[in-house]
Amino acid sequence: MNRVVFFALMLVLAGCGRGAPWHATDITGAMPALQFQMTRASDGAAVTAADYRGRVTILYFGYTNCPDVCPATLANLADMLQRLGPDAGKVRVLFVTVDPGRDTLGVLKKYVAAFAPQVEGLRGDENALAALARRYRVAYSVTVGPPTTVMHSSAVFFFDPDGRARLVTLTTDDAAGLAQDVKRLL
Repeated sequence: MNRVVFFALMLVLAGCGRGAPWHATDITGAMPALQFQMTRASDGAAVTAADYRGRVTILYFGYTNCPDVCPATLANLADMLQRLGPDAGKVRVLFVTVDPGRDTLGVLKKYVAAFAPQVEGLRGDENALAALARRYRVAYSVTVGPPTTVMHSSAVFFFDPDGRARLVTLTTDDAAGLAQDVKRLL
């Protein structure tokens, strides 16, 4: 076989192997599937991961009194959702409060409504919150004050429509890139 033809064929085949790189970090197979039981702030209903099957689900831990990181992250995710156009209806962003003592269902409902209709506030008791955070290796702490101080990890997890953990990112600044990732997951 001619060397030029051989190398051309190898380049074509190399292009077939892997798709475009992800904007977030690919964690496929490294983290467990989505699993939880919480209360949804919008209607007070008990929900589990099964309620979100068939959608790309984005999981983020935070709290409503957060002065900067949480609102910026949710605003960036709302921007990402807007970039998805009609596909945004196939996505849910789950904002899990790490401060359930102050984040009542009413407070949480009002807070997430300011970002996008696809953002849902979730609240769990101490055990449910600890189990979910431990499952995804998310650190958090609440020190009741005065003043009350809250610390939490900034990781944002992306699950495919089958509930498998696929991506994680520590920054949501690239809303356009994350929208491309979500389209690929859809």
